[in-house]
Amino acid sequence: MIASHLVAFEPVIGLEIHARLLTDTKIFCGCSTRFGQAPNSNVCPVCLGLPGALPVLNRRAVDFAAKAALALDCTVHERSIFARKHYFYPDLPKGYQISQYEQPLATGGALEYATAGVVKRVRITRVHMEEDAGKSLHEGFPDSAQKTHLDFNRSGTPLIEIVTEPDLRSAADAAEAFRTVRDILIALRVNDGNMEEGSLRCDANVSVRPSGVTTLGTKTEVKNINSFRYLEHALEFEIERQIAVLESGGTIRQETRLWDTAARETVSMRSKEDAHDYRYFPDPDLPPVQFDRTRIDEIRGALVELPDARRQRVMAEWALSDLEVTALERHELTALFETTAQAAGNPRAAFNWVSGEVSRKINELGERFDRQRISAAALAGLIALVEKGAISASIAKSVFHAMYDSGRSADDIVAADGLAQVGDEGKVLESVRAILAAHPDAVAQIRLGKTGTLGFLVGQVMKATGGTANPRLVNELLRRELEQP
Repeated sequence: MIASHLVAFEPVIGLEIHARLLTDTKIFCGCSTRFGQAPNSNVCPVCLGLPGALPVLNRRAVDFAAKAALALDCTVHERSIFARKHYFYPDLPKGYQISQYEQPLATGGALEYATAGVVKRVRITRVHMEEDAGKSLHEGFPDSAQKTHLDFNRSGTPLIEIVTEPDLRSAADAAEAFRTVRDILIALRVNDGNMEEGSLRCDANVSVRPSGVTTLGTKTEVKNINSFRYLEHALEFEIERQIAVLESGGTIRQETRLWDTAARETVSMRSKEDAHDYRYFPDPDLPPVQFDRTRIDEIRGALVELPDARRQRVMAEWALSDLEVTALERHELTALFETTAQAAGNPRAAFNWVSGEVSRKINELGERFDRQRISAAALAGLIALVEKGAISASIAKSVFHAMYDSGRSADDIVAADGLAQVGDEGKVLESVRAILAAHPDAVAQIRLGKTGTLGFLVGQVMKATGGTANPRLVNELLRRELEQP
């Protein structure tokens, strides 16, 4: 609720989330969907809209779209229809976009999300399939001031559009709902969540109305936002802008606006079209999509555990806190933790290693980190060596990095490099006496009651033994030797 004005206003927000489906080929042709290829290299007569080229529907794209719709609790219809949505823009080669309108793939779902610990719900109006447009390039070329360059590699890439009801009441709620959808799509492996590459983007429809009024105000659309933070900031600005217009006696124009990240404001792009402006009609080149109920049930039965359900289960099953689960989710390490905990039989040690050294390795290497190099079985083997006292905790960290670099097991590395922890009292005692003899000042301070210096001596013994001495034995022997006159 916006209450810092003469009249309390309520925002009303609905989202249109566009998610690129993770198919290898485009929705109506065999061209690759791989990102980052040379401009206009992944194109053919179909995705370029050349005369006489006929589209053929990608079945895998339909399955992925149905999977997302079912995860959002939608009804997937056995019959849906592709339509032509007409608008004229340079990056739309056919002069229309193949989408769905009157009979979409799925309708009537819901999404639960949480803000400030409160679980909220937004209704899903529809999930429909469509093709992406190409990309207009307005900068980066010698003649960019005079010309727009076009790359049609993205044209024909399969998308789903997830449309919500106007149930959201704050910018923060909208950002959290968008974030929750992203988490679900990534968990389903139907979208990679890469917002920088345009795999996921959001349009937000927003209006304001006086508190207590039930009729909707005139909405504006904030277009093509690819960041949760930008979505929240854009909506906050637009809500305040609309309130200021109404309080000054003006009226809101139905229009499409863009978020200017540098100026931190929305700017007008064009007047907002209504559905009839697009002149929708069924695409004559594509038959209706007939989706067998048995196939729909198979997809429903194969759905993976969704992020929120998994989060709650992991917290309960493994006695982890909310912050600890968040630490695992940050690097998508929940599955590695669970399998390691099962293999090692020690959930706490598994969590410490996965959230500690594994996470640090990911932060160190970034995109170069190879998840295949560290398996749950390998981590469990390392944990077992520490538990039985074969290696110290400090040596274990070195072994972990050697495991990642070489692909060898912890047992092999410890045996080959002579890293096994020394528990032989005679050998450790030799090192202890040598360190005491080399540091008479430290010995004198301890005998005067300055026991803090003991840690220094322990460190010197561990250094002298290459970290292989049993730390507990080192402490015991040092104390015994220092107690002697």
